Amino acid sequence: MDEKLLASMIDHTLLSSTASEDDIRSLCKEAIELGFKSVCINPSNIKFAKSILSSTKIDICTVIGFPLGATTTKMKAFEAKDAIDCGATEIDMVINIGKLKSKDYDYVLNDIKEVVQASSPHIVKVIIETSLLSQDEKVIACSLSKIAKAHFVKTSTGFSGGGANIKDVELMKRVVGEEIEVKASGGIKTKEDAIKMIQAGATRLGTSKGPLLLGKESANKNNQNQSKSTY
Repeated sequence: MDEKLLASMIDHTLLSSTASEDDIRSLCKEAIELGFKSVCINPSNIKFAKSILSSTKIDICTVIGFPLGATTTKMKAFEAKDAIDCGATEIDMVINIGKLKSKDYDYVLNDIKEVVQASSPHIVKVIIETSLLSQDEKVIACSLSKIAKAHFVKTSTGFSGGGANIKDVELMKRVVGEEIEVKASGGIKTKEDAIKMIQAGATRLGTSKGPLLLGKESANKNNQNQSKSTY
């Protein structure tokens, strides 16, 4: 696969709690140099990233209700709006996994809808946390995301012990069809991994290993050592 095309599908990710401004600066510089689609960072780092990326076309992606998805709908919507006010251009929200497992589908649907509305017209990706769900639950989570008019379904937070796998990406794509897209995230560490995810139906990749996927060495030590996540 052409490296420029591959880079344009990568959300260059740093969600470590210890990420410093120097780490975020390095992340943004790598995104500029390598042509990544976005940087994916925690909300408190949005304004700083924007100060570096404002003259570029690189998106600023942030995470909402992260990583558990268990905050209230009102709080998630507030987080999303605040993030956009700070300069975020894409929102990755975590569904309420407990409510999904309780079969409270109205709650889960409304949870997603409220974030989509609060984020409009910006892109919302719904993290369904595949490693914690049954096959039926994965199908339901994707279906609810489609009904709620989210723009993507996403495999994982990278913080629950499991990442993206080919079968899950294929299943998610079958459920959502051409109406919305699929983001594979968690455990994508090589170019071969990335290509397999794309062939399975992913159009976006979340990874802290973006430079390695392109045959480059990352200067970001914090990103190299995200030992507690599968990003």
